[in-house]
Amino acid sequence: MEENKGQRAKSSGAVSDLRRSWQTWAEDRVEYQRKNPFSNDDRLASKPLHAQKGDLAYGRPPEGSKTEQRGKDAHSHVEKEVEELCLIIRSTGQKGEDGHVSVTFGQLFETYVTISNKVVGILLRARKHGLVHFEGEMLWQGKDDDVVITLLE
Repeated sequence: MEENKGQRAKSSGAVSDLRRSWQTWAEDRVEYQRKNPFSNDDRLASKPLHAQKGDLAYGRPPEGSKTEQRGKDAHSHVEKEVEELCLIIRSTGQKGEDGHVSVTFGQLFETYVTISNKVVGILLRARKHGLVHFEGEMLWQGKDDDVVITLLE
């Protein structure tokens, strides 16, 4: 008889823990859906918890989230690739009369493609940050091999 009471208390505690865990999950889910701008749940009356246009947080992931961390990691990875591209241009290019190092796209492509297959994307990012200059909006292998890329810094 005493053993049955002990087992009931244990199973009652386990059920209670399970119930509490489920309730916590459900509350967290409701809060998540309240912040989700794509949620169609009409039961969430105080819906606009997400940032509105003009807010500093608009278009940004929640602070401390995994999404924010992945974005920061990706940003630093791209920065490293841009630095590496500049080093490759410096080492393979030739210094011109203006003091800037220049290289043709074809030569850069052949050298850099063994390092990364994102040479054009990294070049565009470097140009956006004022590190390189080249004519044209986009560079295509074969067609733009003679386009001169100049390292500005």
